[in-house]
Amino acid sequence: MDVLTPEQRRKNMRNIKSKNTEIEVLLQRALWEKGIRYRKNYKNLPGKPDLVILKYKIAIFCDSEFFHGKDWVKLKCQLEKCNNSEFWVNKISRNRMRDEEVNKQLFFQGWTVIRFWGTDIKKHTDECVKVVEETIFDIIMYSD
Repeated sequence: MDVLTPEQRRKNMRNIKSKNTEIEVLLQRALWEKGIRYRKNYKNLPGKPDLVILKYKIAIFCDSEFFHGKDWVKLKCQLEKCNNSEFWVNKISRNRMRDEEVNKQLFFQGWTVIRFWGTDIKKHTDECVKVVEETIFDIIMYSD
């Protein structure tokens, strides 16, 4: 991994958004075009899902690979070689544990949780929409 100066790192971190990220907006537009309506950043549920389809109790999270630890074993090894490695390993480990806890809480409240990785949304938006459509179909078919 590249070594950044403190000023470069500060600038990078300042530019990381928590709402209306590129991946969220991509998925939102694609779902809207298909007629799927949702609420954004729904504060009334654990984890404040990025998108919520209230009618079908579906919570959707758009997770970035770095902060949510995709390929965690590999990423952890890379982080352990970097500056401030203890901070980043602990932070991402906590994020991963929190994601699991949020998934469990939502499940026990009767919600279906869908999590997409950012690269999947960027490269395969149509497939992500298809997953949402199929989830809605399954809920409709098996709700009776």
